Amino acid sequence: MADLTANAPIRIWGQEYMDQWVLDDSAAQTIYKGQPIIMDLSEDTIYARGFVTATVVATTDIFLGIAAEGPVAVATADTETDNIIKIWVEPTIVGFKSTVYTDADVGDTVYMSDSSTLSATASQNPQIGKLVRVKDGYCFVRLATPVVCAAAT
Repeated sequence: MADLTANAPIRIWGQEYMDQWVLDDSAAQTIYKGQPIIMDLSEDTIYARGFVTATVVATTDIFLGIAAEGPVAVATADTETDNIIKIWVEPTIVGFKSTVYTDADVGDTVYMSDSSTLSATASQNPQIGKLVRVKDGYCFVRLATPVVCAAAT
């Protein structure tokens, strides 16, 4: 698959928990609903950014949550404090449209290999939580935030 170019179809199971983060403007970015939000410490130690395939994930980077809104466009000329995004955080259970997992995988750690694809692979992918249910074509993940990202290789 590839990075999101539109808001993802998302379902929330149970109560949703949210936080707000200021988005990094050191590079232009567009955040879509359903996209992982990380603290990419090699780029900025204060502001959040959307995880995409091109992001080089380091062991010090931190997964913050999943974008609960979008699209949110950020330009490098923006004032960072003007770019605030709401994100789902622990212990929200987020349902992602996916066929990567089955009920036999419940309890497994879930990562994202790009902004739209769930993955079982840790290398250079942010860990987003644990699989709790697979139903109607959706994989429901209980978010674990903040989480230090997987080891870079």
